[in-house]
Amino acid sequence: MLKTLILSTTALALGVNVASSADLSSMSWDDIVTQAKTEGELTWYVWYLQDDLRRFVKSFEDEYGIKVTIPEGTAAGNAEKMLAERNRETGDIDVFAWGYNDFETVDLEANFEPLKMLPEDGGRVSNLVGIDGKGYLLAFWGNQTGIAYDPAKVAKADLPQTPEQFAAFWAANPGKFGFNYEKGGSGPSYYLNTLQNLTDVDFSDGEVTDEKLAKVAEGFKFFNDNGENYVITASNADSIIRVSDGELWMVPGWEDHLAGLQKRGEVRPELEFYIPEMGMYGGGNGIAIPKNAPHPAAAAVFVNWLTSAETQSKFNVDFGTAPMHASADDSHALIPNEQRQYRQPWAVQPFRKAVEESFIENVVLER
Repeated sequence: MLKTLILSTTALALGVNVASSADLSSMSWDDIVTQAKTEGELTWYVWYLQDDLRRFVKSFEDEYGIKVTIPEGTAAGNAEKMLAERNRETGDIDVFAWGYNDFETVDLEANFEPLKMLPEDGGRVSNLVGIDGKGYLLAFWGNQTGIAYDPAKVAKADLPQTPEQFAAFWAANPGKFGFNYEKGGSGPSYYLNTLQNLTDVDFSDGEVTDEKLAKVAEGFKFFNDNGENYVITASNADSIIRVSDGELWMVPGWEDHLAGLQKRGEVRPELEFYIPEMGMYGGGNGIAIPKNAPHPAAAAVFVNWLTSAETQSKFNVDFGTAPMHASADDSHALIPNEQRQYRQPWAVQPFRKAVEESFIENVVLER
């Protein structure tokens, strides 16, 4: 009797494992949802606004009865974990979030499950700023760098649009414009786009050569000559807070970051935001399901929910993000659609890193 019981228990356990690792693409969507509810949980590795996102996914948990765990972690730490455990039979990550451009650094087919199990939806975004998700990756969070400013201090008609106009603003209003060079990408977006406009170097080519770096270095004079008139801030957050406090009038920032701070009452609601005509970087964050996800059906249902028009509209309301679905409502965005023509794709690595290191050495450390 005991032997029979042991064999039955073993067979049951094997059956559960087989079911959890089944090819979801061969199942109907209703069956996938049923299996997802049986799995009952998933772990989403996302590196920012974790407390806010835990509250946001509560509606998913209520609808499907599936618990979503968002661990603490950084983008770099999460990526290291994803890569470190990719050869394990079963990993810890069900849904992995990363900057869309960061996914270019890994082999999508080798690391992630194809998303062909999802219901057809032509409104989802899989190609963003020139990066093709190839059926493994979908965008869920649209972001944009630009300039946050105090409209009580700077009139909309006087907003600088070119490097030369920014220099004129600095000279007329010394100490009222600041940008960060670390702890966030908004400052680097500002000075990299300024350098590209000044030197006409192709930042979309990631090759690093002495000739390219020497050409970019010609633009450092612009920042060094005007060094007394602008401020270096400590981070994305420090920049925005100093504008809200009235110390600074204009700073580079993130559209979604500013919108979130305003919604939570952490900075003044009257601050405004724009993309200068010279261009600043924008894009978004994507999600993928690792091949060894422990709860693949729950992960699929969550990705489908996260990238739906309804959820993307809610992201726009709650976080001010640019919706990543063609049918979503973007009326709560801080930037009007006509300004999004100035969005630029991020500079390509490793050239971007080389320019940033050179800028820190020859501009920031020379102040």
